[in-house]
Amino acid sequence: MTTSYFNAHLAERDALIFAALDGEKKRQQSQIELIASENTVSQATLDALGSVITNKSVEGYPGRRFHGGADFADVVEQAVIDRAKELFGVAFVNAQPHSGTQANQAVFFAVLKPGDTVLSLDLAAGGHLSHGAKPNQSGRWFNIVPYGVDRESGRINYDNVEQLALEHQPKLLIAGGSSYPRAIDFARMRQIADKVGAIFLVDMAHFAGLVAAGVHTSPVGHADIVTCTTTKTLRGARGGLILTNREDLYKKIQSAVFPGVQGSAHLATIAGKAVCLGEALTDEFKTYGANVKLNAQLLAEVLQRRGVGIVSGGTDSHLVLVDVSSKGLTGQQAQDILGAVNITSNKNPIPFDSAKPSEWKGLRLGSSAGTTRGFGKGEFEIIGNLIADLFEAATGTEEERKGVEDRARKTVADLCATFPIYA
Repeated sequence: MTTSYFNAHLAERDALIFAALDGEKKRQQSQIELIASENTVSQATLDALGSVITNKSVEGYPGRRFHGGADFADVVEQAVIDRAKELFGVAFVNAQPHSGTQANQAVFFAVLKPGDTVLSLDLAAGGHLSHGAKPNQSGRWFNIVPYGVDRESGRINYDNVEQLALEHQPKLLIAGGSSYPRAIDFARMRQIADKVGAIFLVDMAHFAGLVAAGVHTSPVGHADIVTCTTTKTLRGARGGLILTNREDLYKKIQSAVFPGVQGSAHLATIAGKAVCLGEALTDEFKTYGANVKLNAQLLAEVLQRRGVGIVSGGTDSHLVLVDVSSKGLTGQQAQDILGAVNITSNKNPIPFDSAKPSEWKGLRLGSSAGTTRGFGKGEFEIIGNLIADLFEAATGTEEERKGVEDRARKTVADLCATFPIYA
């Protein structure tokens, strides 16, 4: 019994889960991933995530644990802290948030009381659930005042943000989100926060890897607190980080994470964070980050050239927000059309969209995972034209549609075979 427990692999012990995980691996190998919040981790990160440190339980922080036997756990977590400090140029780091949402939850817990006012980007304009969406805890416990984007440009109107801040006097001002494709004027937002005495939080979950690569303006030096995930453009383990240069806020954040909103740290995930942050400190990653941005911009240009609407007219990041109503489609229809030829994407609201997901007009695309796979300018041009072909064929005859789908499916298969992932 003991020998089997310690030595039998998953295929022997649980056929159902083994088959599901094997199927997922094959799905990733045979599909083009365009979901902006997804990426592909290195084999080294997978090794860390599946390591024996998952057996270890710890509470507290390196050097100050509530459990014994934490010597190697301290090494791993301290590596995350040290590498994040170097990568982003900050004085203080909390490495323990289980996700970006829990990083934001910890910030709310640290600096707000229930009922306090928060000024944040509206979900339909590209914000995030954890910034005050009504179904989320943040939207239920706090007074959320949303700011949006200009209807014509699709960009944040900073004069409007300032007007709302002066009117509502928020205690917390948040910039960043999940589907805003443009660079944010952090200096202007800092000025607005200072005018009303608000704490300024930047959630850079989506563009943290671009900041790390030096191809996106860093919010550090402008924001009081920065949160991010280590997945997406950082292409690492799924988890969060909280960064700050303010020691007073750091002390509040430490107790807000533990014991405030979390218990024991997930050490295997923290090990995975350490690996990806180490990878992000290399010159290779800087090249990767630059290519992610260039590939997203090319994808947007190709689609626009083919008459597909692009919210805000382009992108400054890895993310392209498409208005598929320009081709007579809903977001769900567009997602299904691409899914049928093994391209994964996700429907998304666009500014001033319907509140009903079934009526959303947006599709969110991202270049991070494809760039990790090795796709460059030529491949993203092919993908952009392929998407446009599929959207145009959707309103044609069944024969025309089938012909385009068959060609697209073969193109996807050829690209995936040329740029394989994992042996």
